[in-house]
Amino acid sequence: MLTLSRWKIIVVTLSLIFGLVFTLPNLLPQKTLDALPGWVPHQKLNLGLDLQGGSYLLYEVDTDALRAERLTNMVEDVRTTLRNERIEFGELGEAGGIVRVRITDPGKVDQAVSLLRRTIGGPLVGVVGGRDTTVANKGDGRLELSFVPEAAKADAAQAVEQSIETIRRRIDSLGTKEPTITRQGSNRIVIQAAGESDPARLQAVVGQTAKLTFQMVDETVTQEDMIAGRIPPGVVVIPGTQPGAPPIPVAKRALVTGEDLVTANQEFDGQSGQAVVAFRFGGSGARKFGDATTRNVGKRFAIVLDGKYISDPRINQPLPGGSGIITGNFTPESAAELALLLRSGALPAKLNLEEQRTVGAELGADAVKAGGISTLVAFITIVVFMLLSYGLLFGGISVIALVINGMMIVAAMSITQATLTLPGIAGLILTLAVAVDANVLIYERMRDEARAGRSPIMAADAGFSRAMSTIIDANVTTLVAAGIMFAFGAGPVRGFAWTLSIGVFTSVFTAVLVSQLLIGWWFRAARPKKLPI
Repeated sequence: MLTLSRWKIIVVTLSLIFGLVFTLPNLLPQKTLDALPGWVPHQKLNLGLDLQGGSYLLYEVDTDALRAERLTNMVEDVRTTLRNERIEFGELGEAGGIVRVRITDPGKVDQAVSLLRRTIGGPLVGVVGGRDTTVANKGDGRLELSFVPEAAKADAAQAVEQSIETIRRRIDSLGTKEPTITRQGSNRIVIQAAGESDPARLQAVVGQTAKLTFQMVDETVTQEDMIAGRIPPGVVVIPGTQPGAPPIPVAKRALVTGEDLVTANQEFDGQSGQAVVAFRFGGSGARKFGDATTRNVGKRFAIVLDGKYISDPRINQPLPGGSGIITGNFTPESAAELALLLRSGALPAKLNLEEQRTVGAELGADAVKAGGISTLVAFITIVVFMLLSYGLLFGGISVIALVINGMMIVAAMSITQATLTLPGIAGLILTLAVAVDANVLIYERMRDEARAGRSPIMAADAGFSRAMSTIIDANVTTLVAAGIMFAFGAGPVRGFAWTLSIGVFTSVFTAVLVSQLLIGWWFRAARPKKLPI
């Protein structure tokens, strides 16, 4: 065990270099770090919300609105499907989560049931051959369509997961480093953006649904019809985004949606000089956009964002390329913000803000100071204990291993860009204590072997070999606990678990291999007759 193998020397040397190189950026001023060459590591520890300050937002995904939208789409799907097959119907509508329709021709009821079961809805996730909708024949030509209970749960879960990914893309586009976005409960999302001191800016980007649709304007409906409430089926009246813009009637079913967008960018109109948003569809979206503009030349269509139209231009010519621009009295900033939202994708459902907090940078600085002091106190306490218990030589070796351990933890967290939080500092302090625990086990075993009459070299060798199983058992159980916290925890709990997990590997490495190498060198140089421990 105490042989000075070449591979041990190489591994320890490389580990020491790794710790020094990737820890150093955390100790240098930012100006000095920026002046260093590009090949020098620049990664620093990311401080969490509680250490750096920033914004905390709690959103609730409006799953009820999502379900209502799906039911509305089901009504339009039933209408379109029956019309295409020339099946006469009436009394089509939705109430209480159920879509009802009456087939007027008794001879076509079975055909309608079979048709709707094939075409309405989609596959049910997790059920082979299952569908997310049911079609029931209630007699007298009356049919009822509804979503199965499992579909509602699957839709809600999918909406939350999709919202998290969309929010992450949006915040990343703002340049905010390492945002923490986690699910809370069944339909809530917690956002912690360290360093983002303006929660209003964050809300403007995160909270907007950014659902873009292109819908045909129904020019047969007049202003008088809208005032009187004479709105035909399949048509909805929507307001404009600009103050004073009159409402317009549009088809409920969209021609094309923003889901097919490939890119969106803020540009300036070559003629008017106004800020606009240039967009481009790809693949099937470009084909659908080209077909829609070809079929409706001379008609108006509305560009709708979150239920309000931005503009309602007339289609003067087909647009087969799938490209176009959105105008709407934008400022360069508002056009850039809309382009960002469209690029990152629409949220599947509306987000309702439940809670908002701002953590000041001063409070974060106080937390960093308190965490630094507590870490220093813990380190000094451990050093004093090891020196008093095991002397300057063996206690000093354990301290050297402890310093290397600390550097390796900071280096590992810097290179992985892990976020350090107050619980993470607690995990770091706990790791320091656990690290010397391995040395304590080794040294106490050495004492026992020396008391039993073994030679110094045999006692030291037995100390490492016989304590190893206990060290491994203790650290494996710690690693399992950290893994469970990381898998099921969120936010600060995961930060604590991550720091603890890194510390398990580095502490075993330094307490065993580094200490073993240093003690081996001492034995080779001093050739002691007695262990000074």
